[in-house]
Amino acid sequence: MAAGCAAWAVWLTINLMEDPRGPAGESRLRDESYSHDESYLRMALDLAREAEQTGEVPIGAVVVYQDRVVGRGRNSPVATSDPTAHAEILALREAGAALGNYRLEGATLYVTIEPCVMCAGALVAARVSRLVFGARDLRFGGVRSKFRVADAEVLNHRVEIVEGVLGAECTALMQDFFGGRRKNSG
Repeated sequence: MAAGCAAWAVWLTINLMEDPRGPAGESRLRDESYSHDESYLRMALDLAREAEQTGEVPIGAVVVYQDRVVGRGRNSPVATSDPTAHAEILALREAGAALGNYRLEGATLYVTIEPCVMCAGALVAARVSRLVFGARDLRFGGVRSKFRVADAEVLNHRVEIVEGVLGAECTALMQDFFGGRRKNSG
């Protein structure tokens, strides 16, 4: 347990150094879509905080289609005894049910932390158009950090990816959660 927490501490330290303006360093703060993205990512942060209150890793996700929230999810694999109950998967399931279609073309998924490989694959399978996430997951990230599943050239669908929106806030939430666990584990 302590080794796992130490690894997260390293992840968080490195993640705090990520440039929230993107790989080219261009500022998106002036971009209108950035503030639009921020508002939906704040909803995902609220869901992440709900997950944290139940003892789950604090990750939240929201699916937006035509400026309407159609799916919400928060991490709950522990509570449900379901290893696939990641915030992104739950949000995609709810969105598919709301729209009556497993294909979510034109939808954007907002999530606090970079999706894992399973969730990135689900984004491709659902044909989600756009992914916006707050902070990278340097241990398990399936979109940028470890793999590039969502926009790989070998796939028949590629997701547009925006990263770093509210990155410091998303990282701080994870850092506080795992810091508390380290403190409680001795």
